[in-house]
Formats: sequence, structure tokens, C-alpha cells
Amino acid sequence: MGYIKFDKTKLVNLEYSLSREIIRTNRAGSYTSTTIVNCNTRKYHGLLVCPVDELGGERHVLLSSLDVTVVNNESSFNIGLRKYKGDFYNPRGHKYLEDFDIEIIPVTTYRVGSVILKEERLLVHYEEQYLVRYTILEAGEPVKLQIRPFLAFRNIHHLTHANMCANTKVEYVQNGIKARLYEGFPWLHMQLSNDTEFIPVPDWYYGVEYMEEQKRGYDYSEDLFTPGFFEVVAGEGDSVVFSASTKEEKPSGFKTKFTKTVRAKIPRNSFKQCLQNAAQQFIERRKGATLIVAGYPWFGAWGRDTFISLPGLATAKHKLQLYTDVLDTQVLRLRKGLFPNMGSDENPAYNSIDAPLWFFWALQHYIKCGGKDAWERYGEAARSIIEFFSTGTEHTIRMRENGLIYWDEPGKALTWMDAVVNGVPVTPRQGYDVEINALWYNAVSFALEMAQQAGDKLFTDRFGYLPALIKKSFIEIFWDERLGYLADYVNDTEGANTFVRPNMVIAASLPYSMLSVEQMKKVLDVAEKNLLTPRGLRTLSPRNPNYKGIYAGGQEQRDSAYHQGTVWPWLLGPFCEAWLRVYGSQGVAKVESIIYSFEEVMNEHGISTISEIYDGDPPHAPRGAVSQAWSVAEILRIIELLEKQYSVKR
Repeated sequence: MGYIKFDKTKLVNLEYSLSREIIRTNRAGSYTSTTIVNCNTRKYHGLLVCPVDELGGERHVLLSSLDVTVVNNESSFNIGLRKYKGDFYNPRGHKYLEDFDIEIIPVTTYRVGSVILKEERLLVHYEEQYLVRYTILEAGEPVKLQIRPFLAFRNIHHLTHANMCANTKVEYVQNGIKARLYEGFPWLHMQLSNDTEFIPVPDWYYGVEYMEEQKRGYDYSEDLFTPGFFEVVAGEGDSVVFSASTKEEKPSGFKTKFTKTVRAKIPRNSFKQCLQNAAQQFIERRKGATLIVAGYPWFGAWGRDTFISLPGLATAKHKLQLYTDVLDTQVLRLRKGLFPNMGSDENPAYNSIDAPLWFFWALQHYIKCGGKDAWERYGEAARSIIEFFSTGTEHTIRMRENGLIYWDEPGKALTWMDAVVNGVPVTPRQGYDVEINALWYNAVSFALEMAQQAGDKLFTDRFGYLPALIKKSFIEIFWDERLGYLADYVNDTEGANTFVRPNMVIAASLPYSMLSVEQMKKVLDVAEKNLLTPRGLRTLSPRNPNYKGIYAGGQEQRDSAYHQGTVWPWLLGPFCEAWLRVYGSQGVAKVESIIYSFEEVMNEHGISTISEIYDGDPPHAPRGAVSQAWSVAEILRIIELLEKQYSVKR
């Protein structure tokens, strides 16, 4: 048995199987994703989902799904699975399920009549190619396999419907066909390793439903086009490889390519191996840039998430090279002291006050990892950020005379708590933000240390006075001795907002912290009592009347709960680091129990990865994106901290 185990008796239970999803990427912008029973429950699911440069570079679903029918003794068994209106599933291929394994790649075993069929699927690294290998494990006589592709050719955020504009004609290629429903898309080449006959039966399948979109309050019904099906004959012990690719290949090489690709995979046979595999999925190398995708299946590459995720993701593979590739890409996008937080290269959104400050934190970890050229390579960008923050940049972001960073642009949400409902920020936090100013102090202190080592006297002379001033002002403005913790934000109109939120924990965790050990301890005590859960830190104390413990419903309901109680795993990084700083080796057992509790989720929601968020209320159900970069990264980073500094081995 593999490390990730599934209850075989429950695989045929759709309530069990449809809540478990798989995401795999090609590390170059494409992905494949569905549930463990091959039933798409989201519009984002698809077997081959690729970025299309001609359509703005966003991801598009080309191949939505495959139906495979086993024809044996004049009986047909369709192992596909799709949902239609009224909880009607057709076909119902899950009833033939015998086993499912995912230690290396997803492997599903079906028993259909007297035939046992094994299905193995993978996405080829750095190529837009999806491969499926079908092996007949048992069969009394040769069987026919009929493979029917379902095409979407649409943006991942949209749905498609039957229309007269679609090009439903196909062209023949070796052992297969190629199709392109609309201009601007690449051709999708569908070929088999074995001699095959393609039976053209063009048709639309109407009203395919995606239950997860329905739960989220979005449109959830679409029509899929199928050009027909492939028919191939195979006997016991035979294998057939199906390829869906944006380029034509020689079918004779499919079996060898499949085997070589599998051999190169790292097995998911431990908790750390699962996370390291998941970590590599977020790296996207494309068009000369190296990006970190914030989460799958719907996020893009976000600036803030990039810098927070980078140190943890770099523990998985190619440490220093990944740092420089990602940081080099981001520095090219720096503008007036700000990094783009989201959006395309053509239309970036410079709406994150903290992304530039997390950049310094990532640099500190780069040095810790062995990077010896941090200031030579990134000093100019670092100086530029300090300069713009001190004199003023977009969105009224500016250092005041007290040395602290203040902003007050109405209607904006510039911190990581950035949910907006009907144009109004749920947690606006204008003014002085606790984590922003903690990050600012860390950035300035680090930059001064680097500049001094490099002999940059102009920089040190100009900004050398700041750390003492920032620290004095920070304690005066944020620390509440009576409450024993830090205010979340302070502004000119409201004064101090003392809601118990996790942002103050960040102030206790940074390499340069303004808090005494005693103050750190008090902050952690409050966070532990009010915010800590087995899945991360709540974004608001349950004692607060604004607390929302369940993240569900339509977008407005979900966004209202996003930072008002919802649990975020990534916050365990700052919490655990601060805990170890305060308690040292005596705090290891607690941190270890927190981090390794995530072993329980390796076979839930996103298989072998960690979800974006969880409910604030027990049992802390997984929510949001099934695989989130900073969730995985911060758990990995703390595992490495435990291993290196405290010799914790598991």
C-alpha cells in the first residue's frame, strides 16, 4: 500500500470520491485536473488545460474529459462519469471501480464483466501533452476499447454552449485526428500508440453540470462537443497509449515516452515528499519568465504570494536557481516601489502595499539558503523600494514623520486582507497596518545591514536613523499594555482597531522584530487562545461579533467570510517561527504537532497538497482552491526549520 490511502469500499460512493480532486501541472502553464473518479465537478477541471497566447495568455480547457467503453462478449461497459440535471449521472462508470492509487501518478483499476482494465494518466513536463495508458490486465479474449474525447475550447473562467460557430470538422493525422473548434486556438492532436479506427460521430452533449460551481453561486451547466470515437482492439497484457497534444507526434514513441516520464517522477510516499511534489507544481517557466502560481485551479501568479511562497517552495528543488529565476522575473516588473500583485503583463495591478516588503523577506531567506550576491543583484531594487516608500508612491502609500507607513486611499484594500464586496473592502484597514510596519522595519533594517557591508555610505547616511524611530513609533502606536497585544491597524479617524487578528503574529516572526520576547509571548498567547486551529490561524477571533465561521455560499457571502474568521494555513509559518523564537527547543513538540497534523489532509480535497483555506468553525472543512502555494510553502519551510535547527526527523 502507498502512503496515500483511500477506502476502497467508498470509492464507488460519489459523496466520498467527488470531494477529492487531483491537480498536476507541466511546470510551463498547463495543467490537468479532475476528481479521483474522473468526473469533472468544476468548470476549471479538464484533462488538458493550456495557456493560449493568441487569446491573452490565459488558460483554456481544450480536452475536457474522455469516455472509455469496454466492449466484451457483445456487452458494452462505459467507465466515464458525468453529471446532468437532477443529480442524474450518465454514464456511471464509477460502479466498475476496483482500486485507485496516486503514489507516483493517478492509477485507476476497473473491473468490467470479465475484463480488468488499468488506466494510468500523466501530463508531460514542459510540453502541452496529456497521456493515458490503458492496460488490459485480464481478459478471456481480445476486447475493443472505444475512446471518446469531449472538447470544450474555452477559457477556464467561462462555460461553453452548442453553437454554429464551432468548427466541428476534423483532420486526420497518423493514428488519429486533430481538431480546433475556433480560430485563435491551437490544434488539438488526438492520437493512439496502436493502429486505430476513428468513427466520426460529431455531436453535442447538452447540460453537463459542475456541482462545485453551483455551490459557489456561478453558472454551472455547459455543452461539450465530441467529434466521434476511436476504436482499438487489445488483448490480455496489451497496453494502449492515448495522447492529446498541441503538436503532432509519431505514435510509435508514445509508450516509451510514457514509461520514461513515469520513471522520472518522485513518489509521494511520505508527507514531505507529497509537499515537495506539490511545491513543484506551482513553478511556471514560460516565455523566459519564472513565475509562482498562487493556487490551482483558478489563481494566476500574484506578487505577494510569490514572495511569501518562494522560501518554502525553494526547499523542494533547485534552491538558489529558483530564487534567482523568480526574483529576476519580478524585479523587471518593479514600478515606483511596487510589484504587480495580479493581472497580465499588459494590464498589471499594482495594488499590494506588502508585496515589496515581503520581497526583502524573500531576499533574507535567499541569503540564508546560501545566496552570496543578494545586494549586488537586487540592491538597486531594494533601494528603490525604500526610496519610494519613504517619499511616497501610488495609492497614497507614504512614510510619515514618525517613520511609519501610512495609506488612506478610499475604497481600496491594499493589504493581504483584500476581499471586496460590492465595491467596498470587507476589511479596509486604511492607516497604519501592524504587519506592514513590521515588514517595513524588517526591510529597512536588512537593507541598511546589506548597504553597510557593501560600503554604500549614501544609503546608510540617509536612512540610518530610521530603525530606532520606527521602533519607538511602532510600540507607541500599536502596543496596548492593558490588552497585552498589538492593534491590528490605527488611523486618524478611528484610532486603534484592536480586533484580534493574526497580522500581529507576523510582527513577532520577522528576522528583525521590534518586540521584546515578553511581548512576543503575549501576542502568541492571544493568538493561540483565539486564532489557532489544527488547519491554521483564524483571521478573526470567534469572540468578535463580525466573526464568520463558515466559508460557503455565493461570492458575496464567501468574500464576507474570507478574512473574518476563515482559517489560513500559511499563517502557521509566522506563528510557528515566532513560537520557536520564544520557546526554543521547548517549543518544538508543539510546532511539530501543528505541522504534522496536515498529514491527515493528504487524501482529502486536493490530493497530496494543502488547500487555500478552511472553515473557522470545527471540523474546519477545506475550502477555496484545492492547492495553494503559500499553504504548501510555509508548512515545508517550517519542516525544514525543524530539521535543520532542531534535528527533527520524520
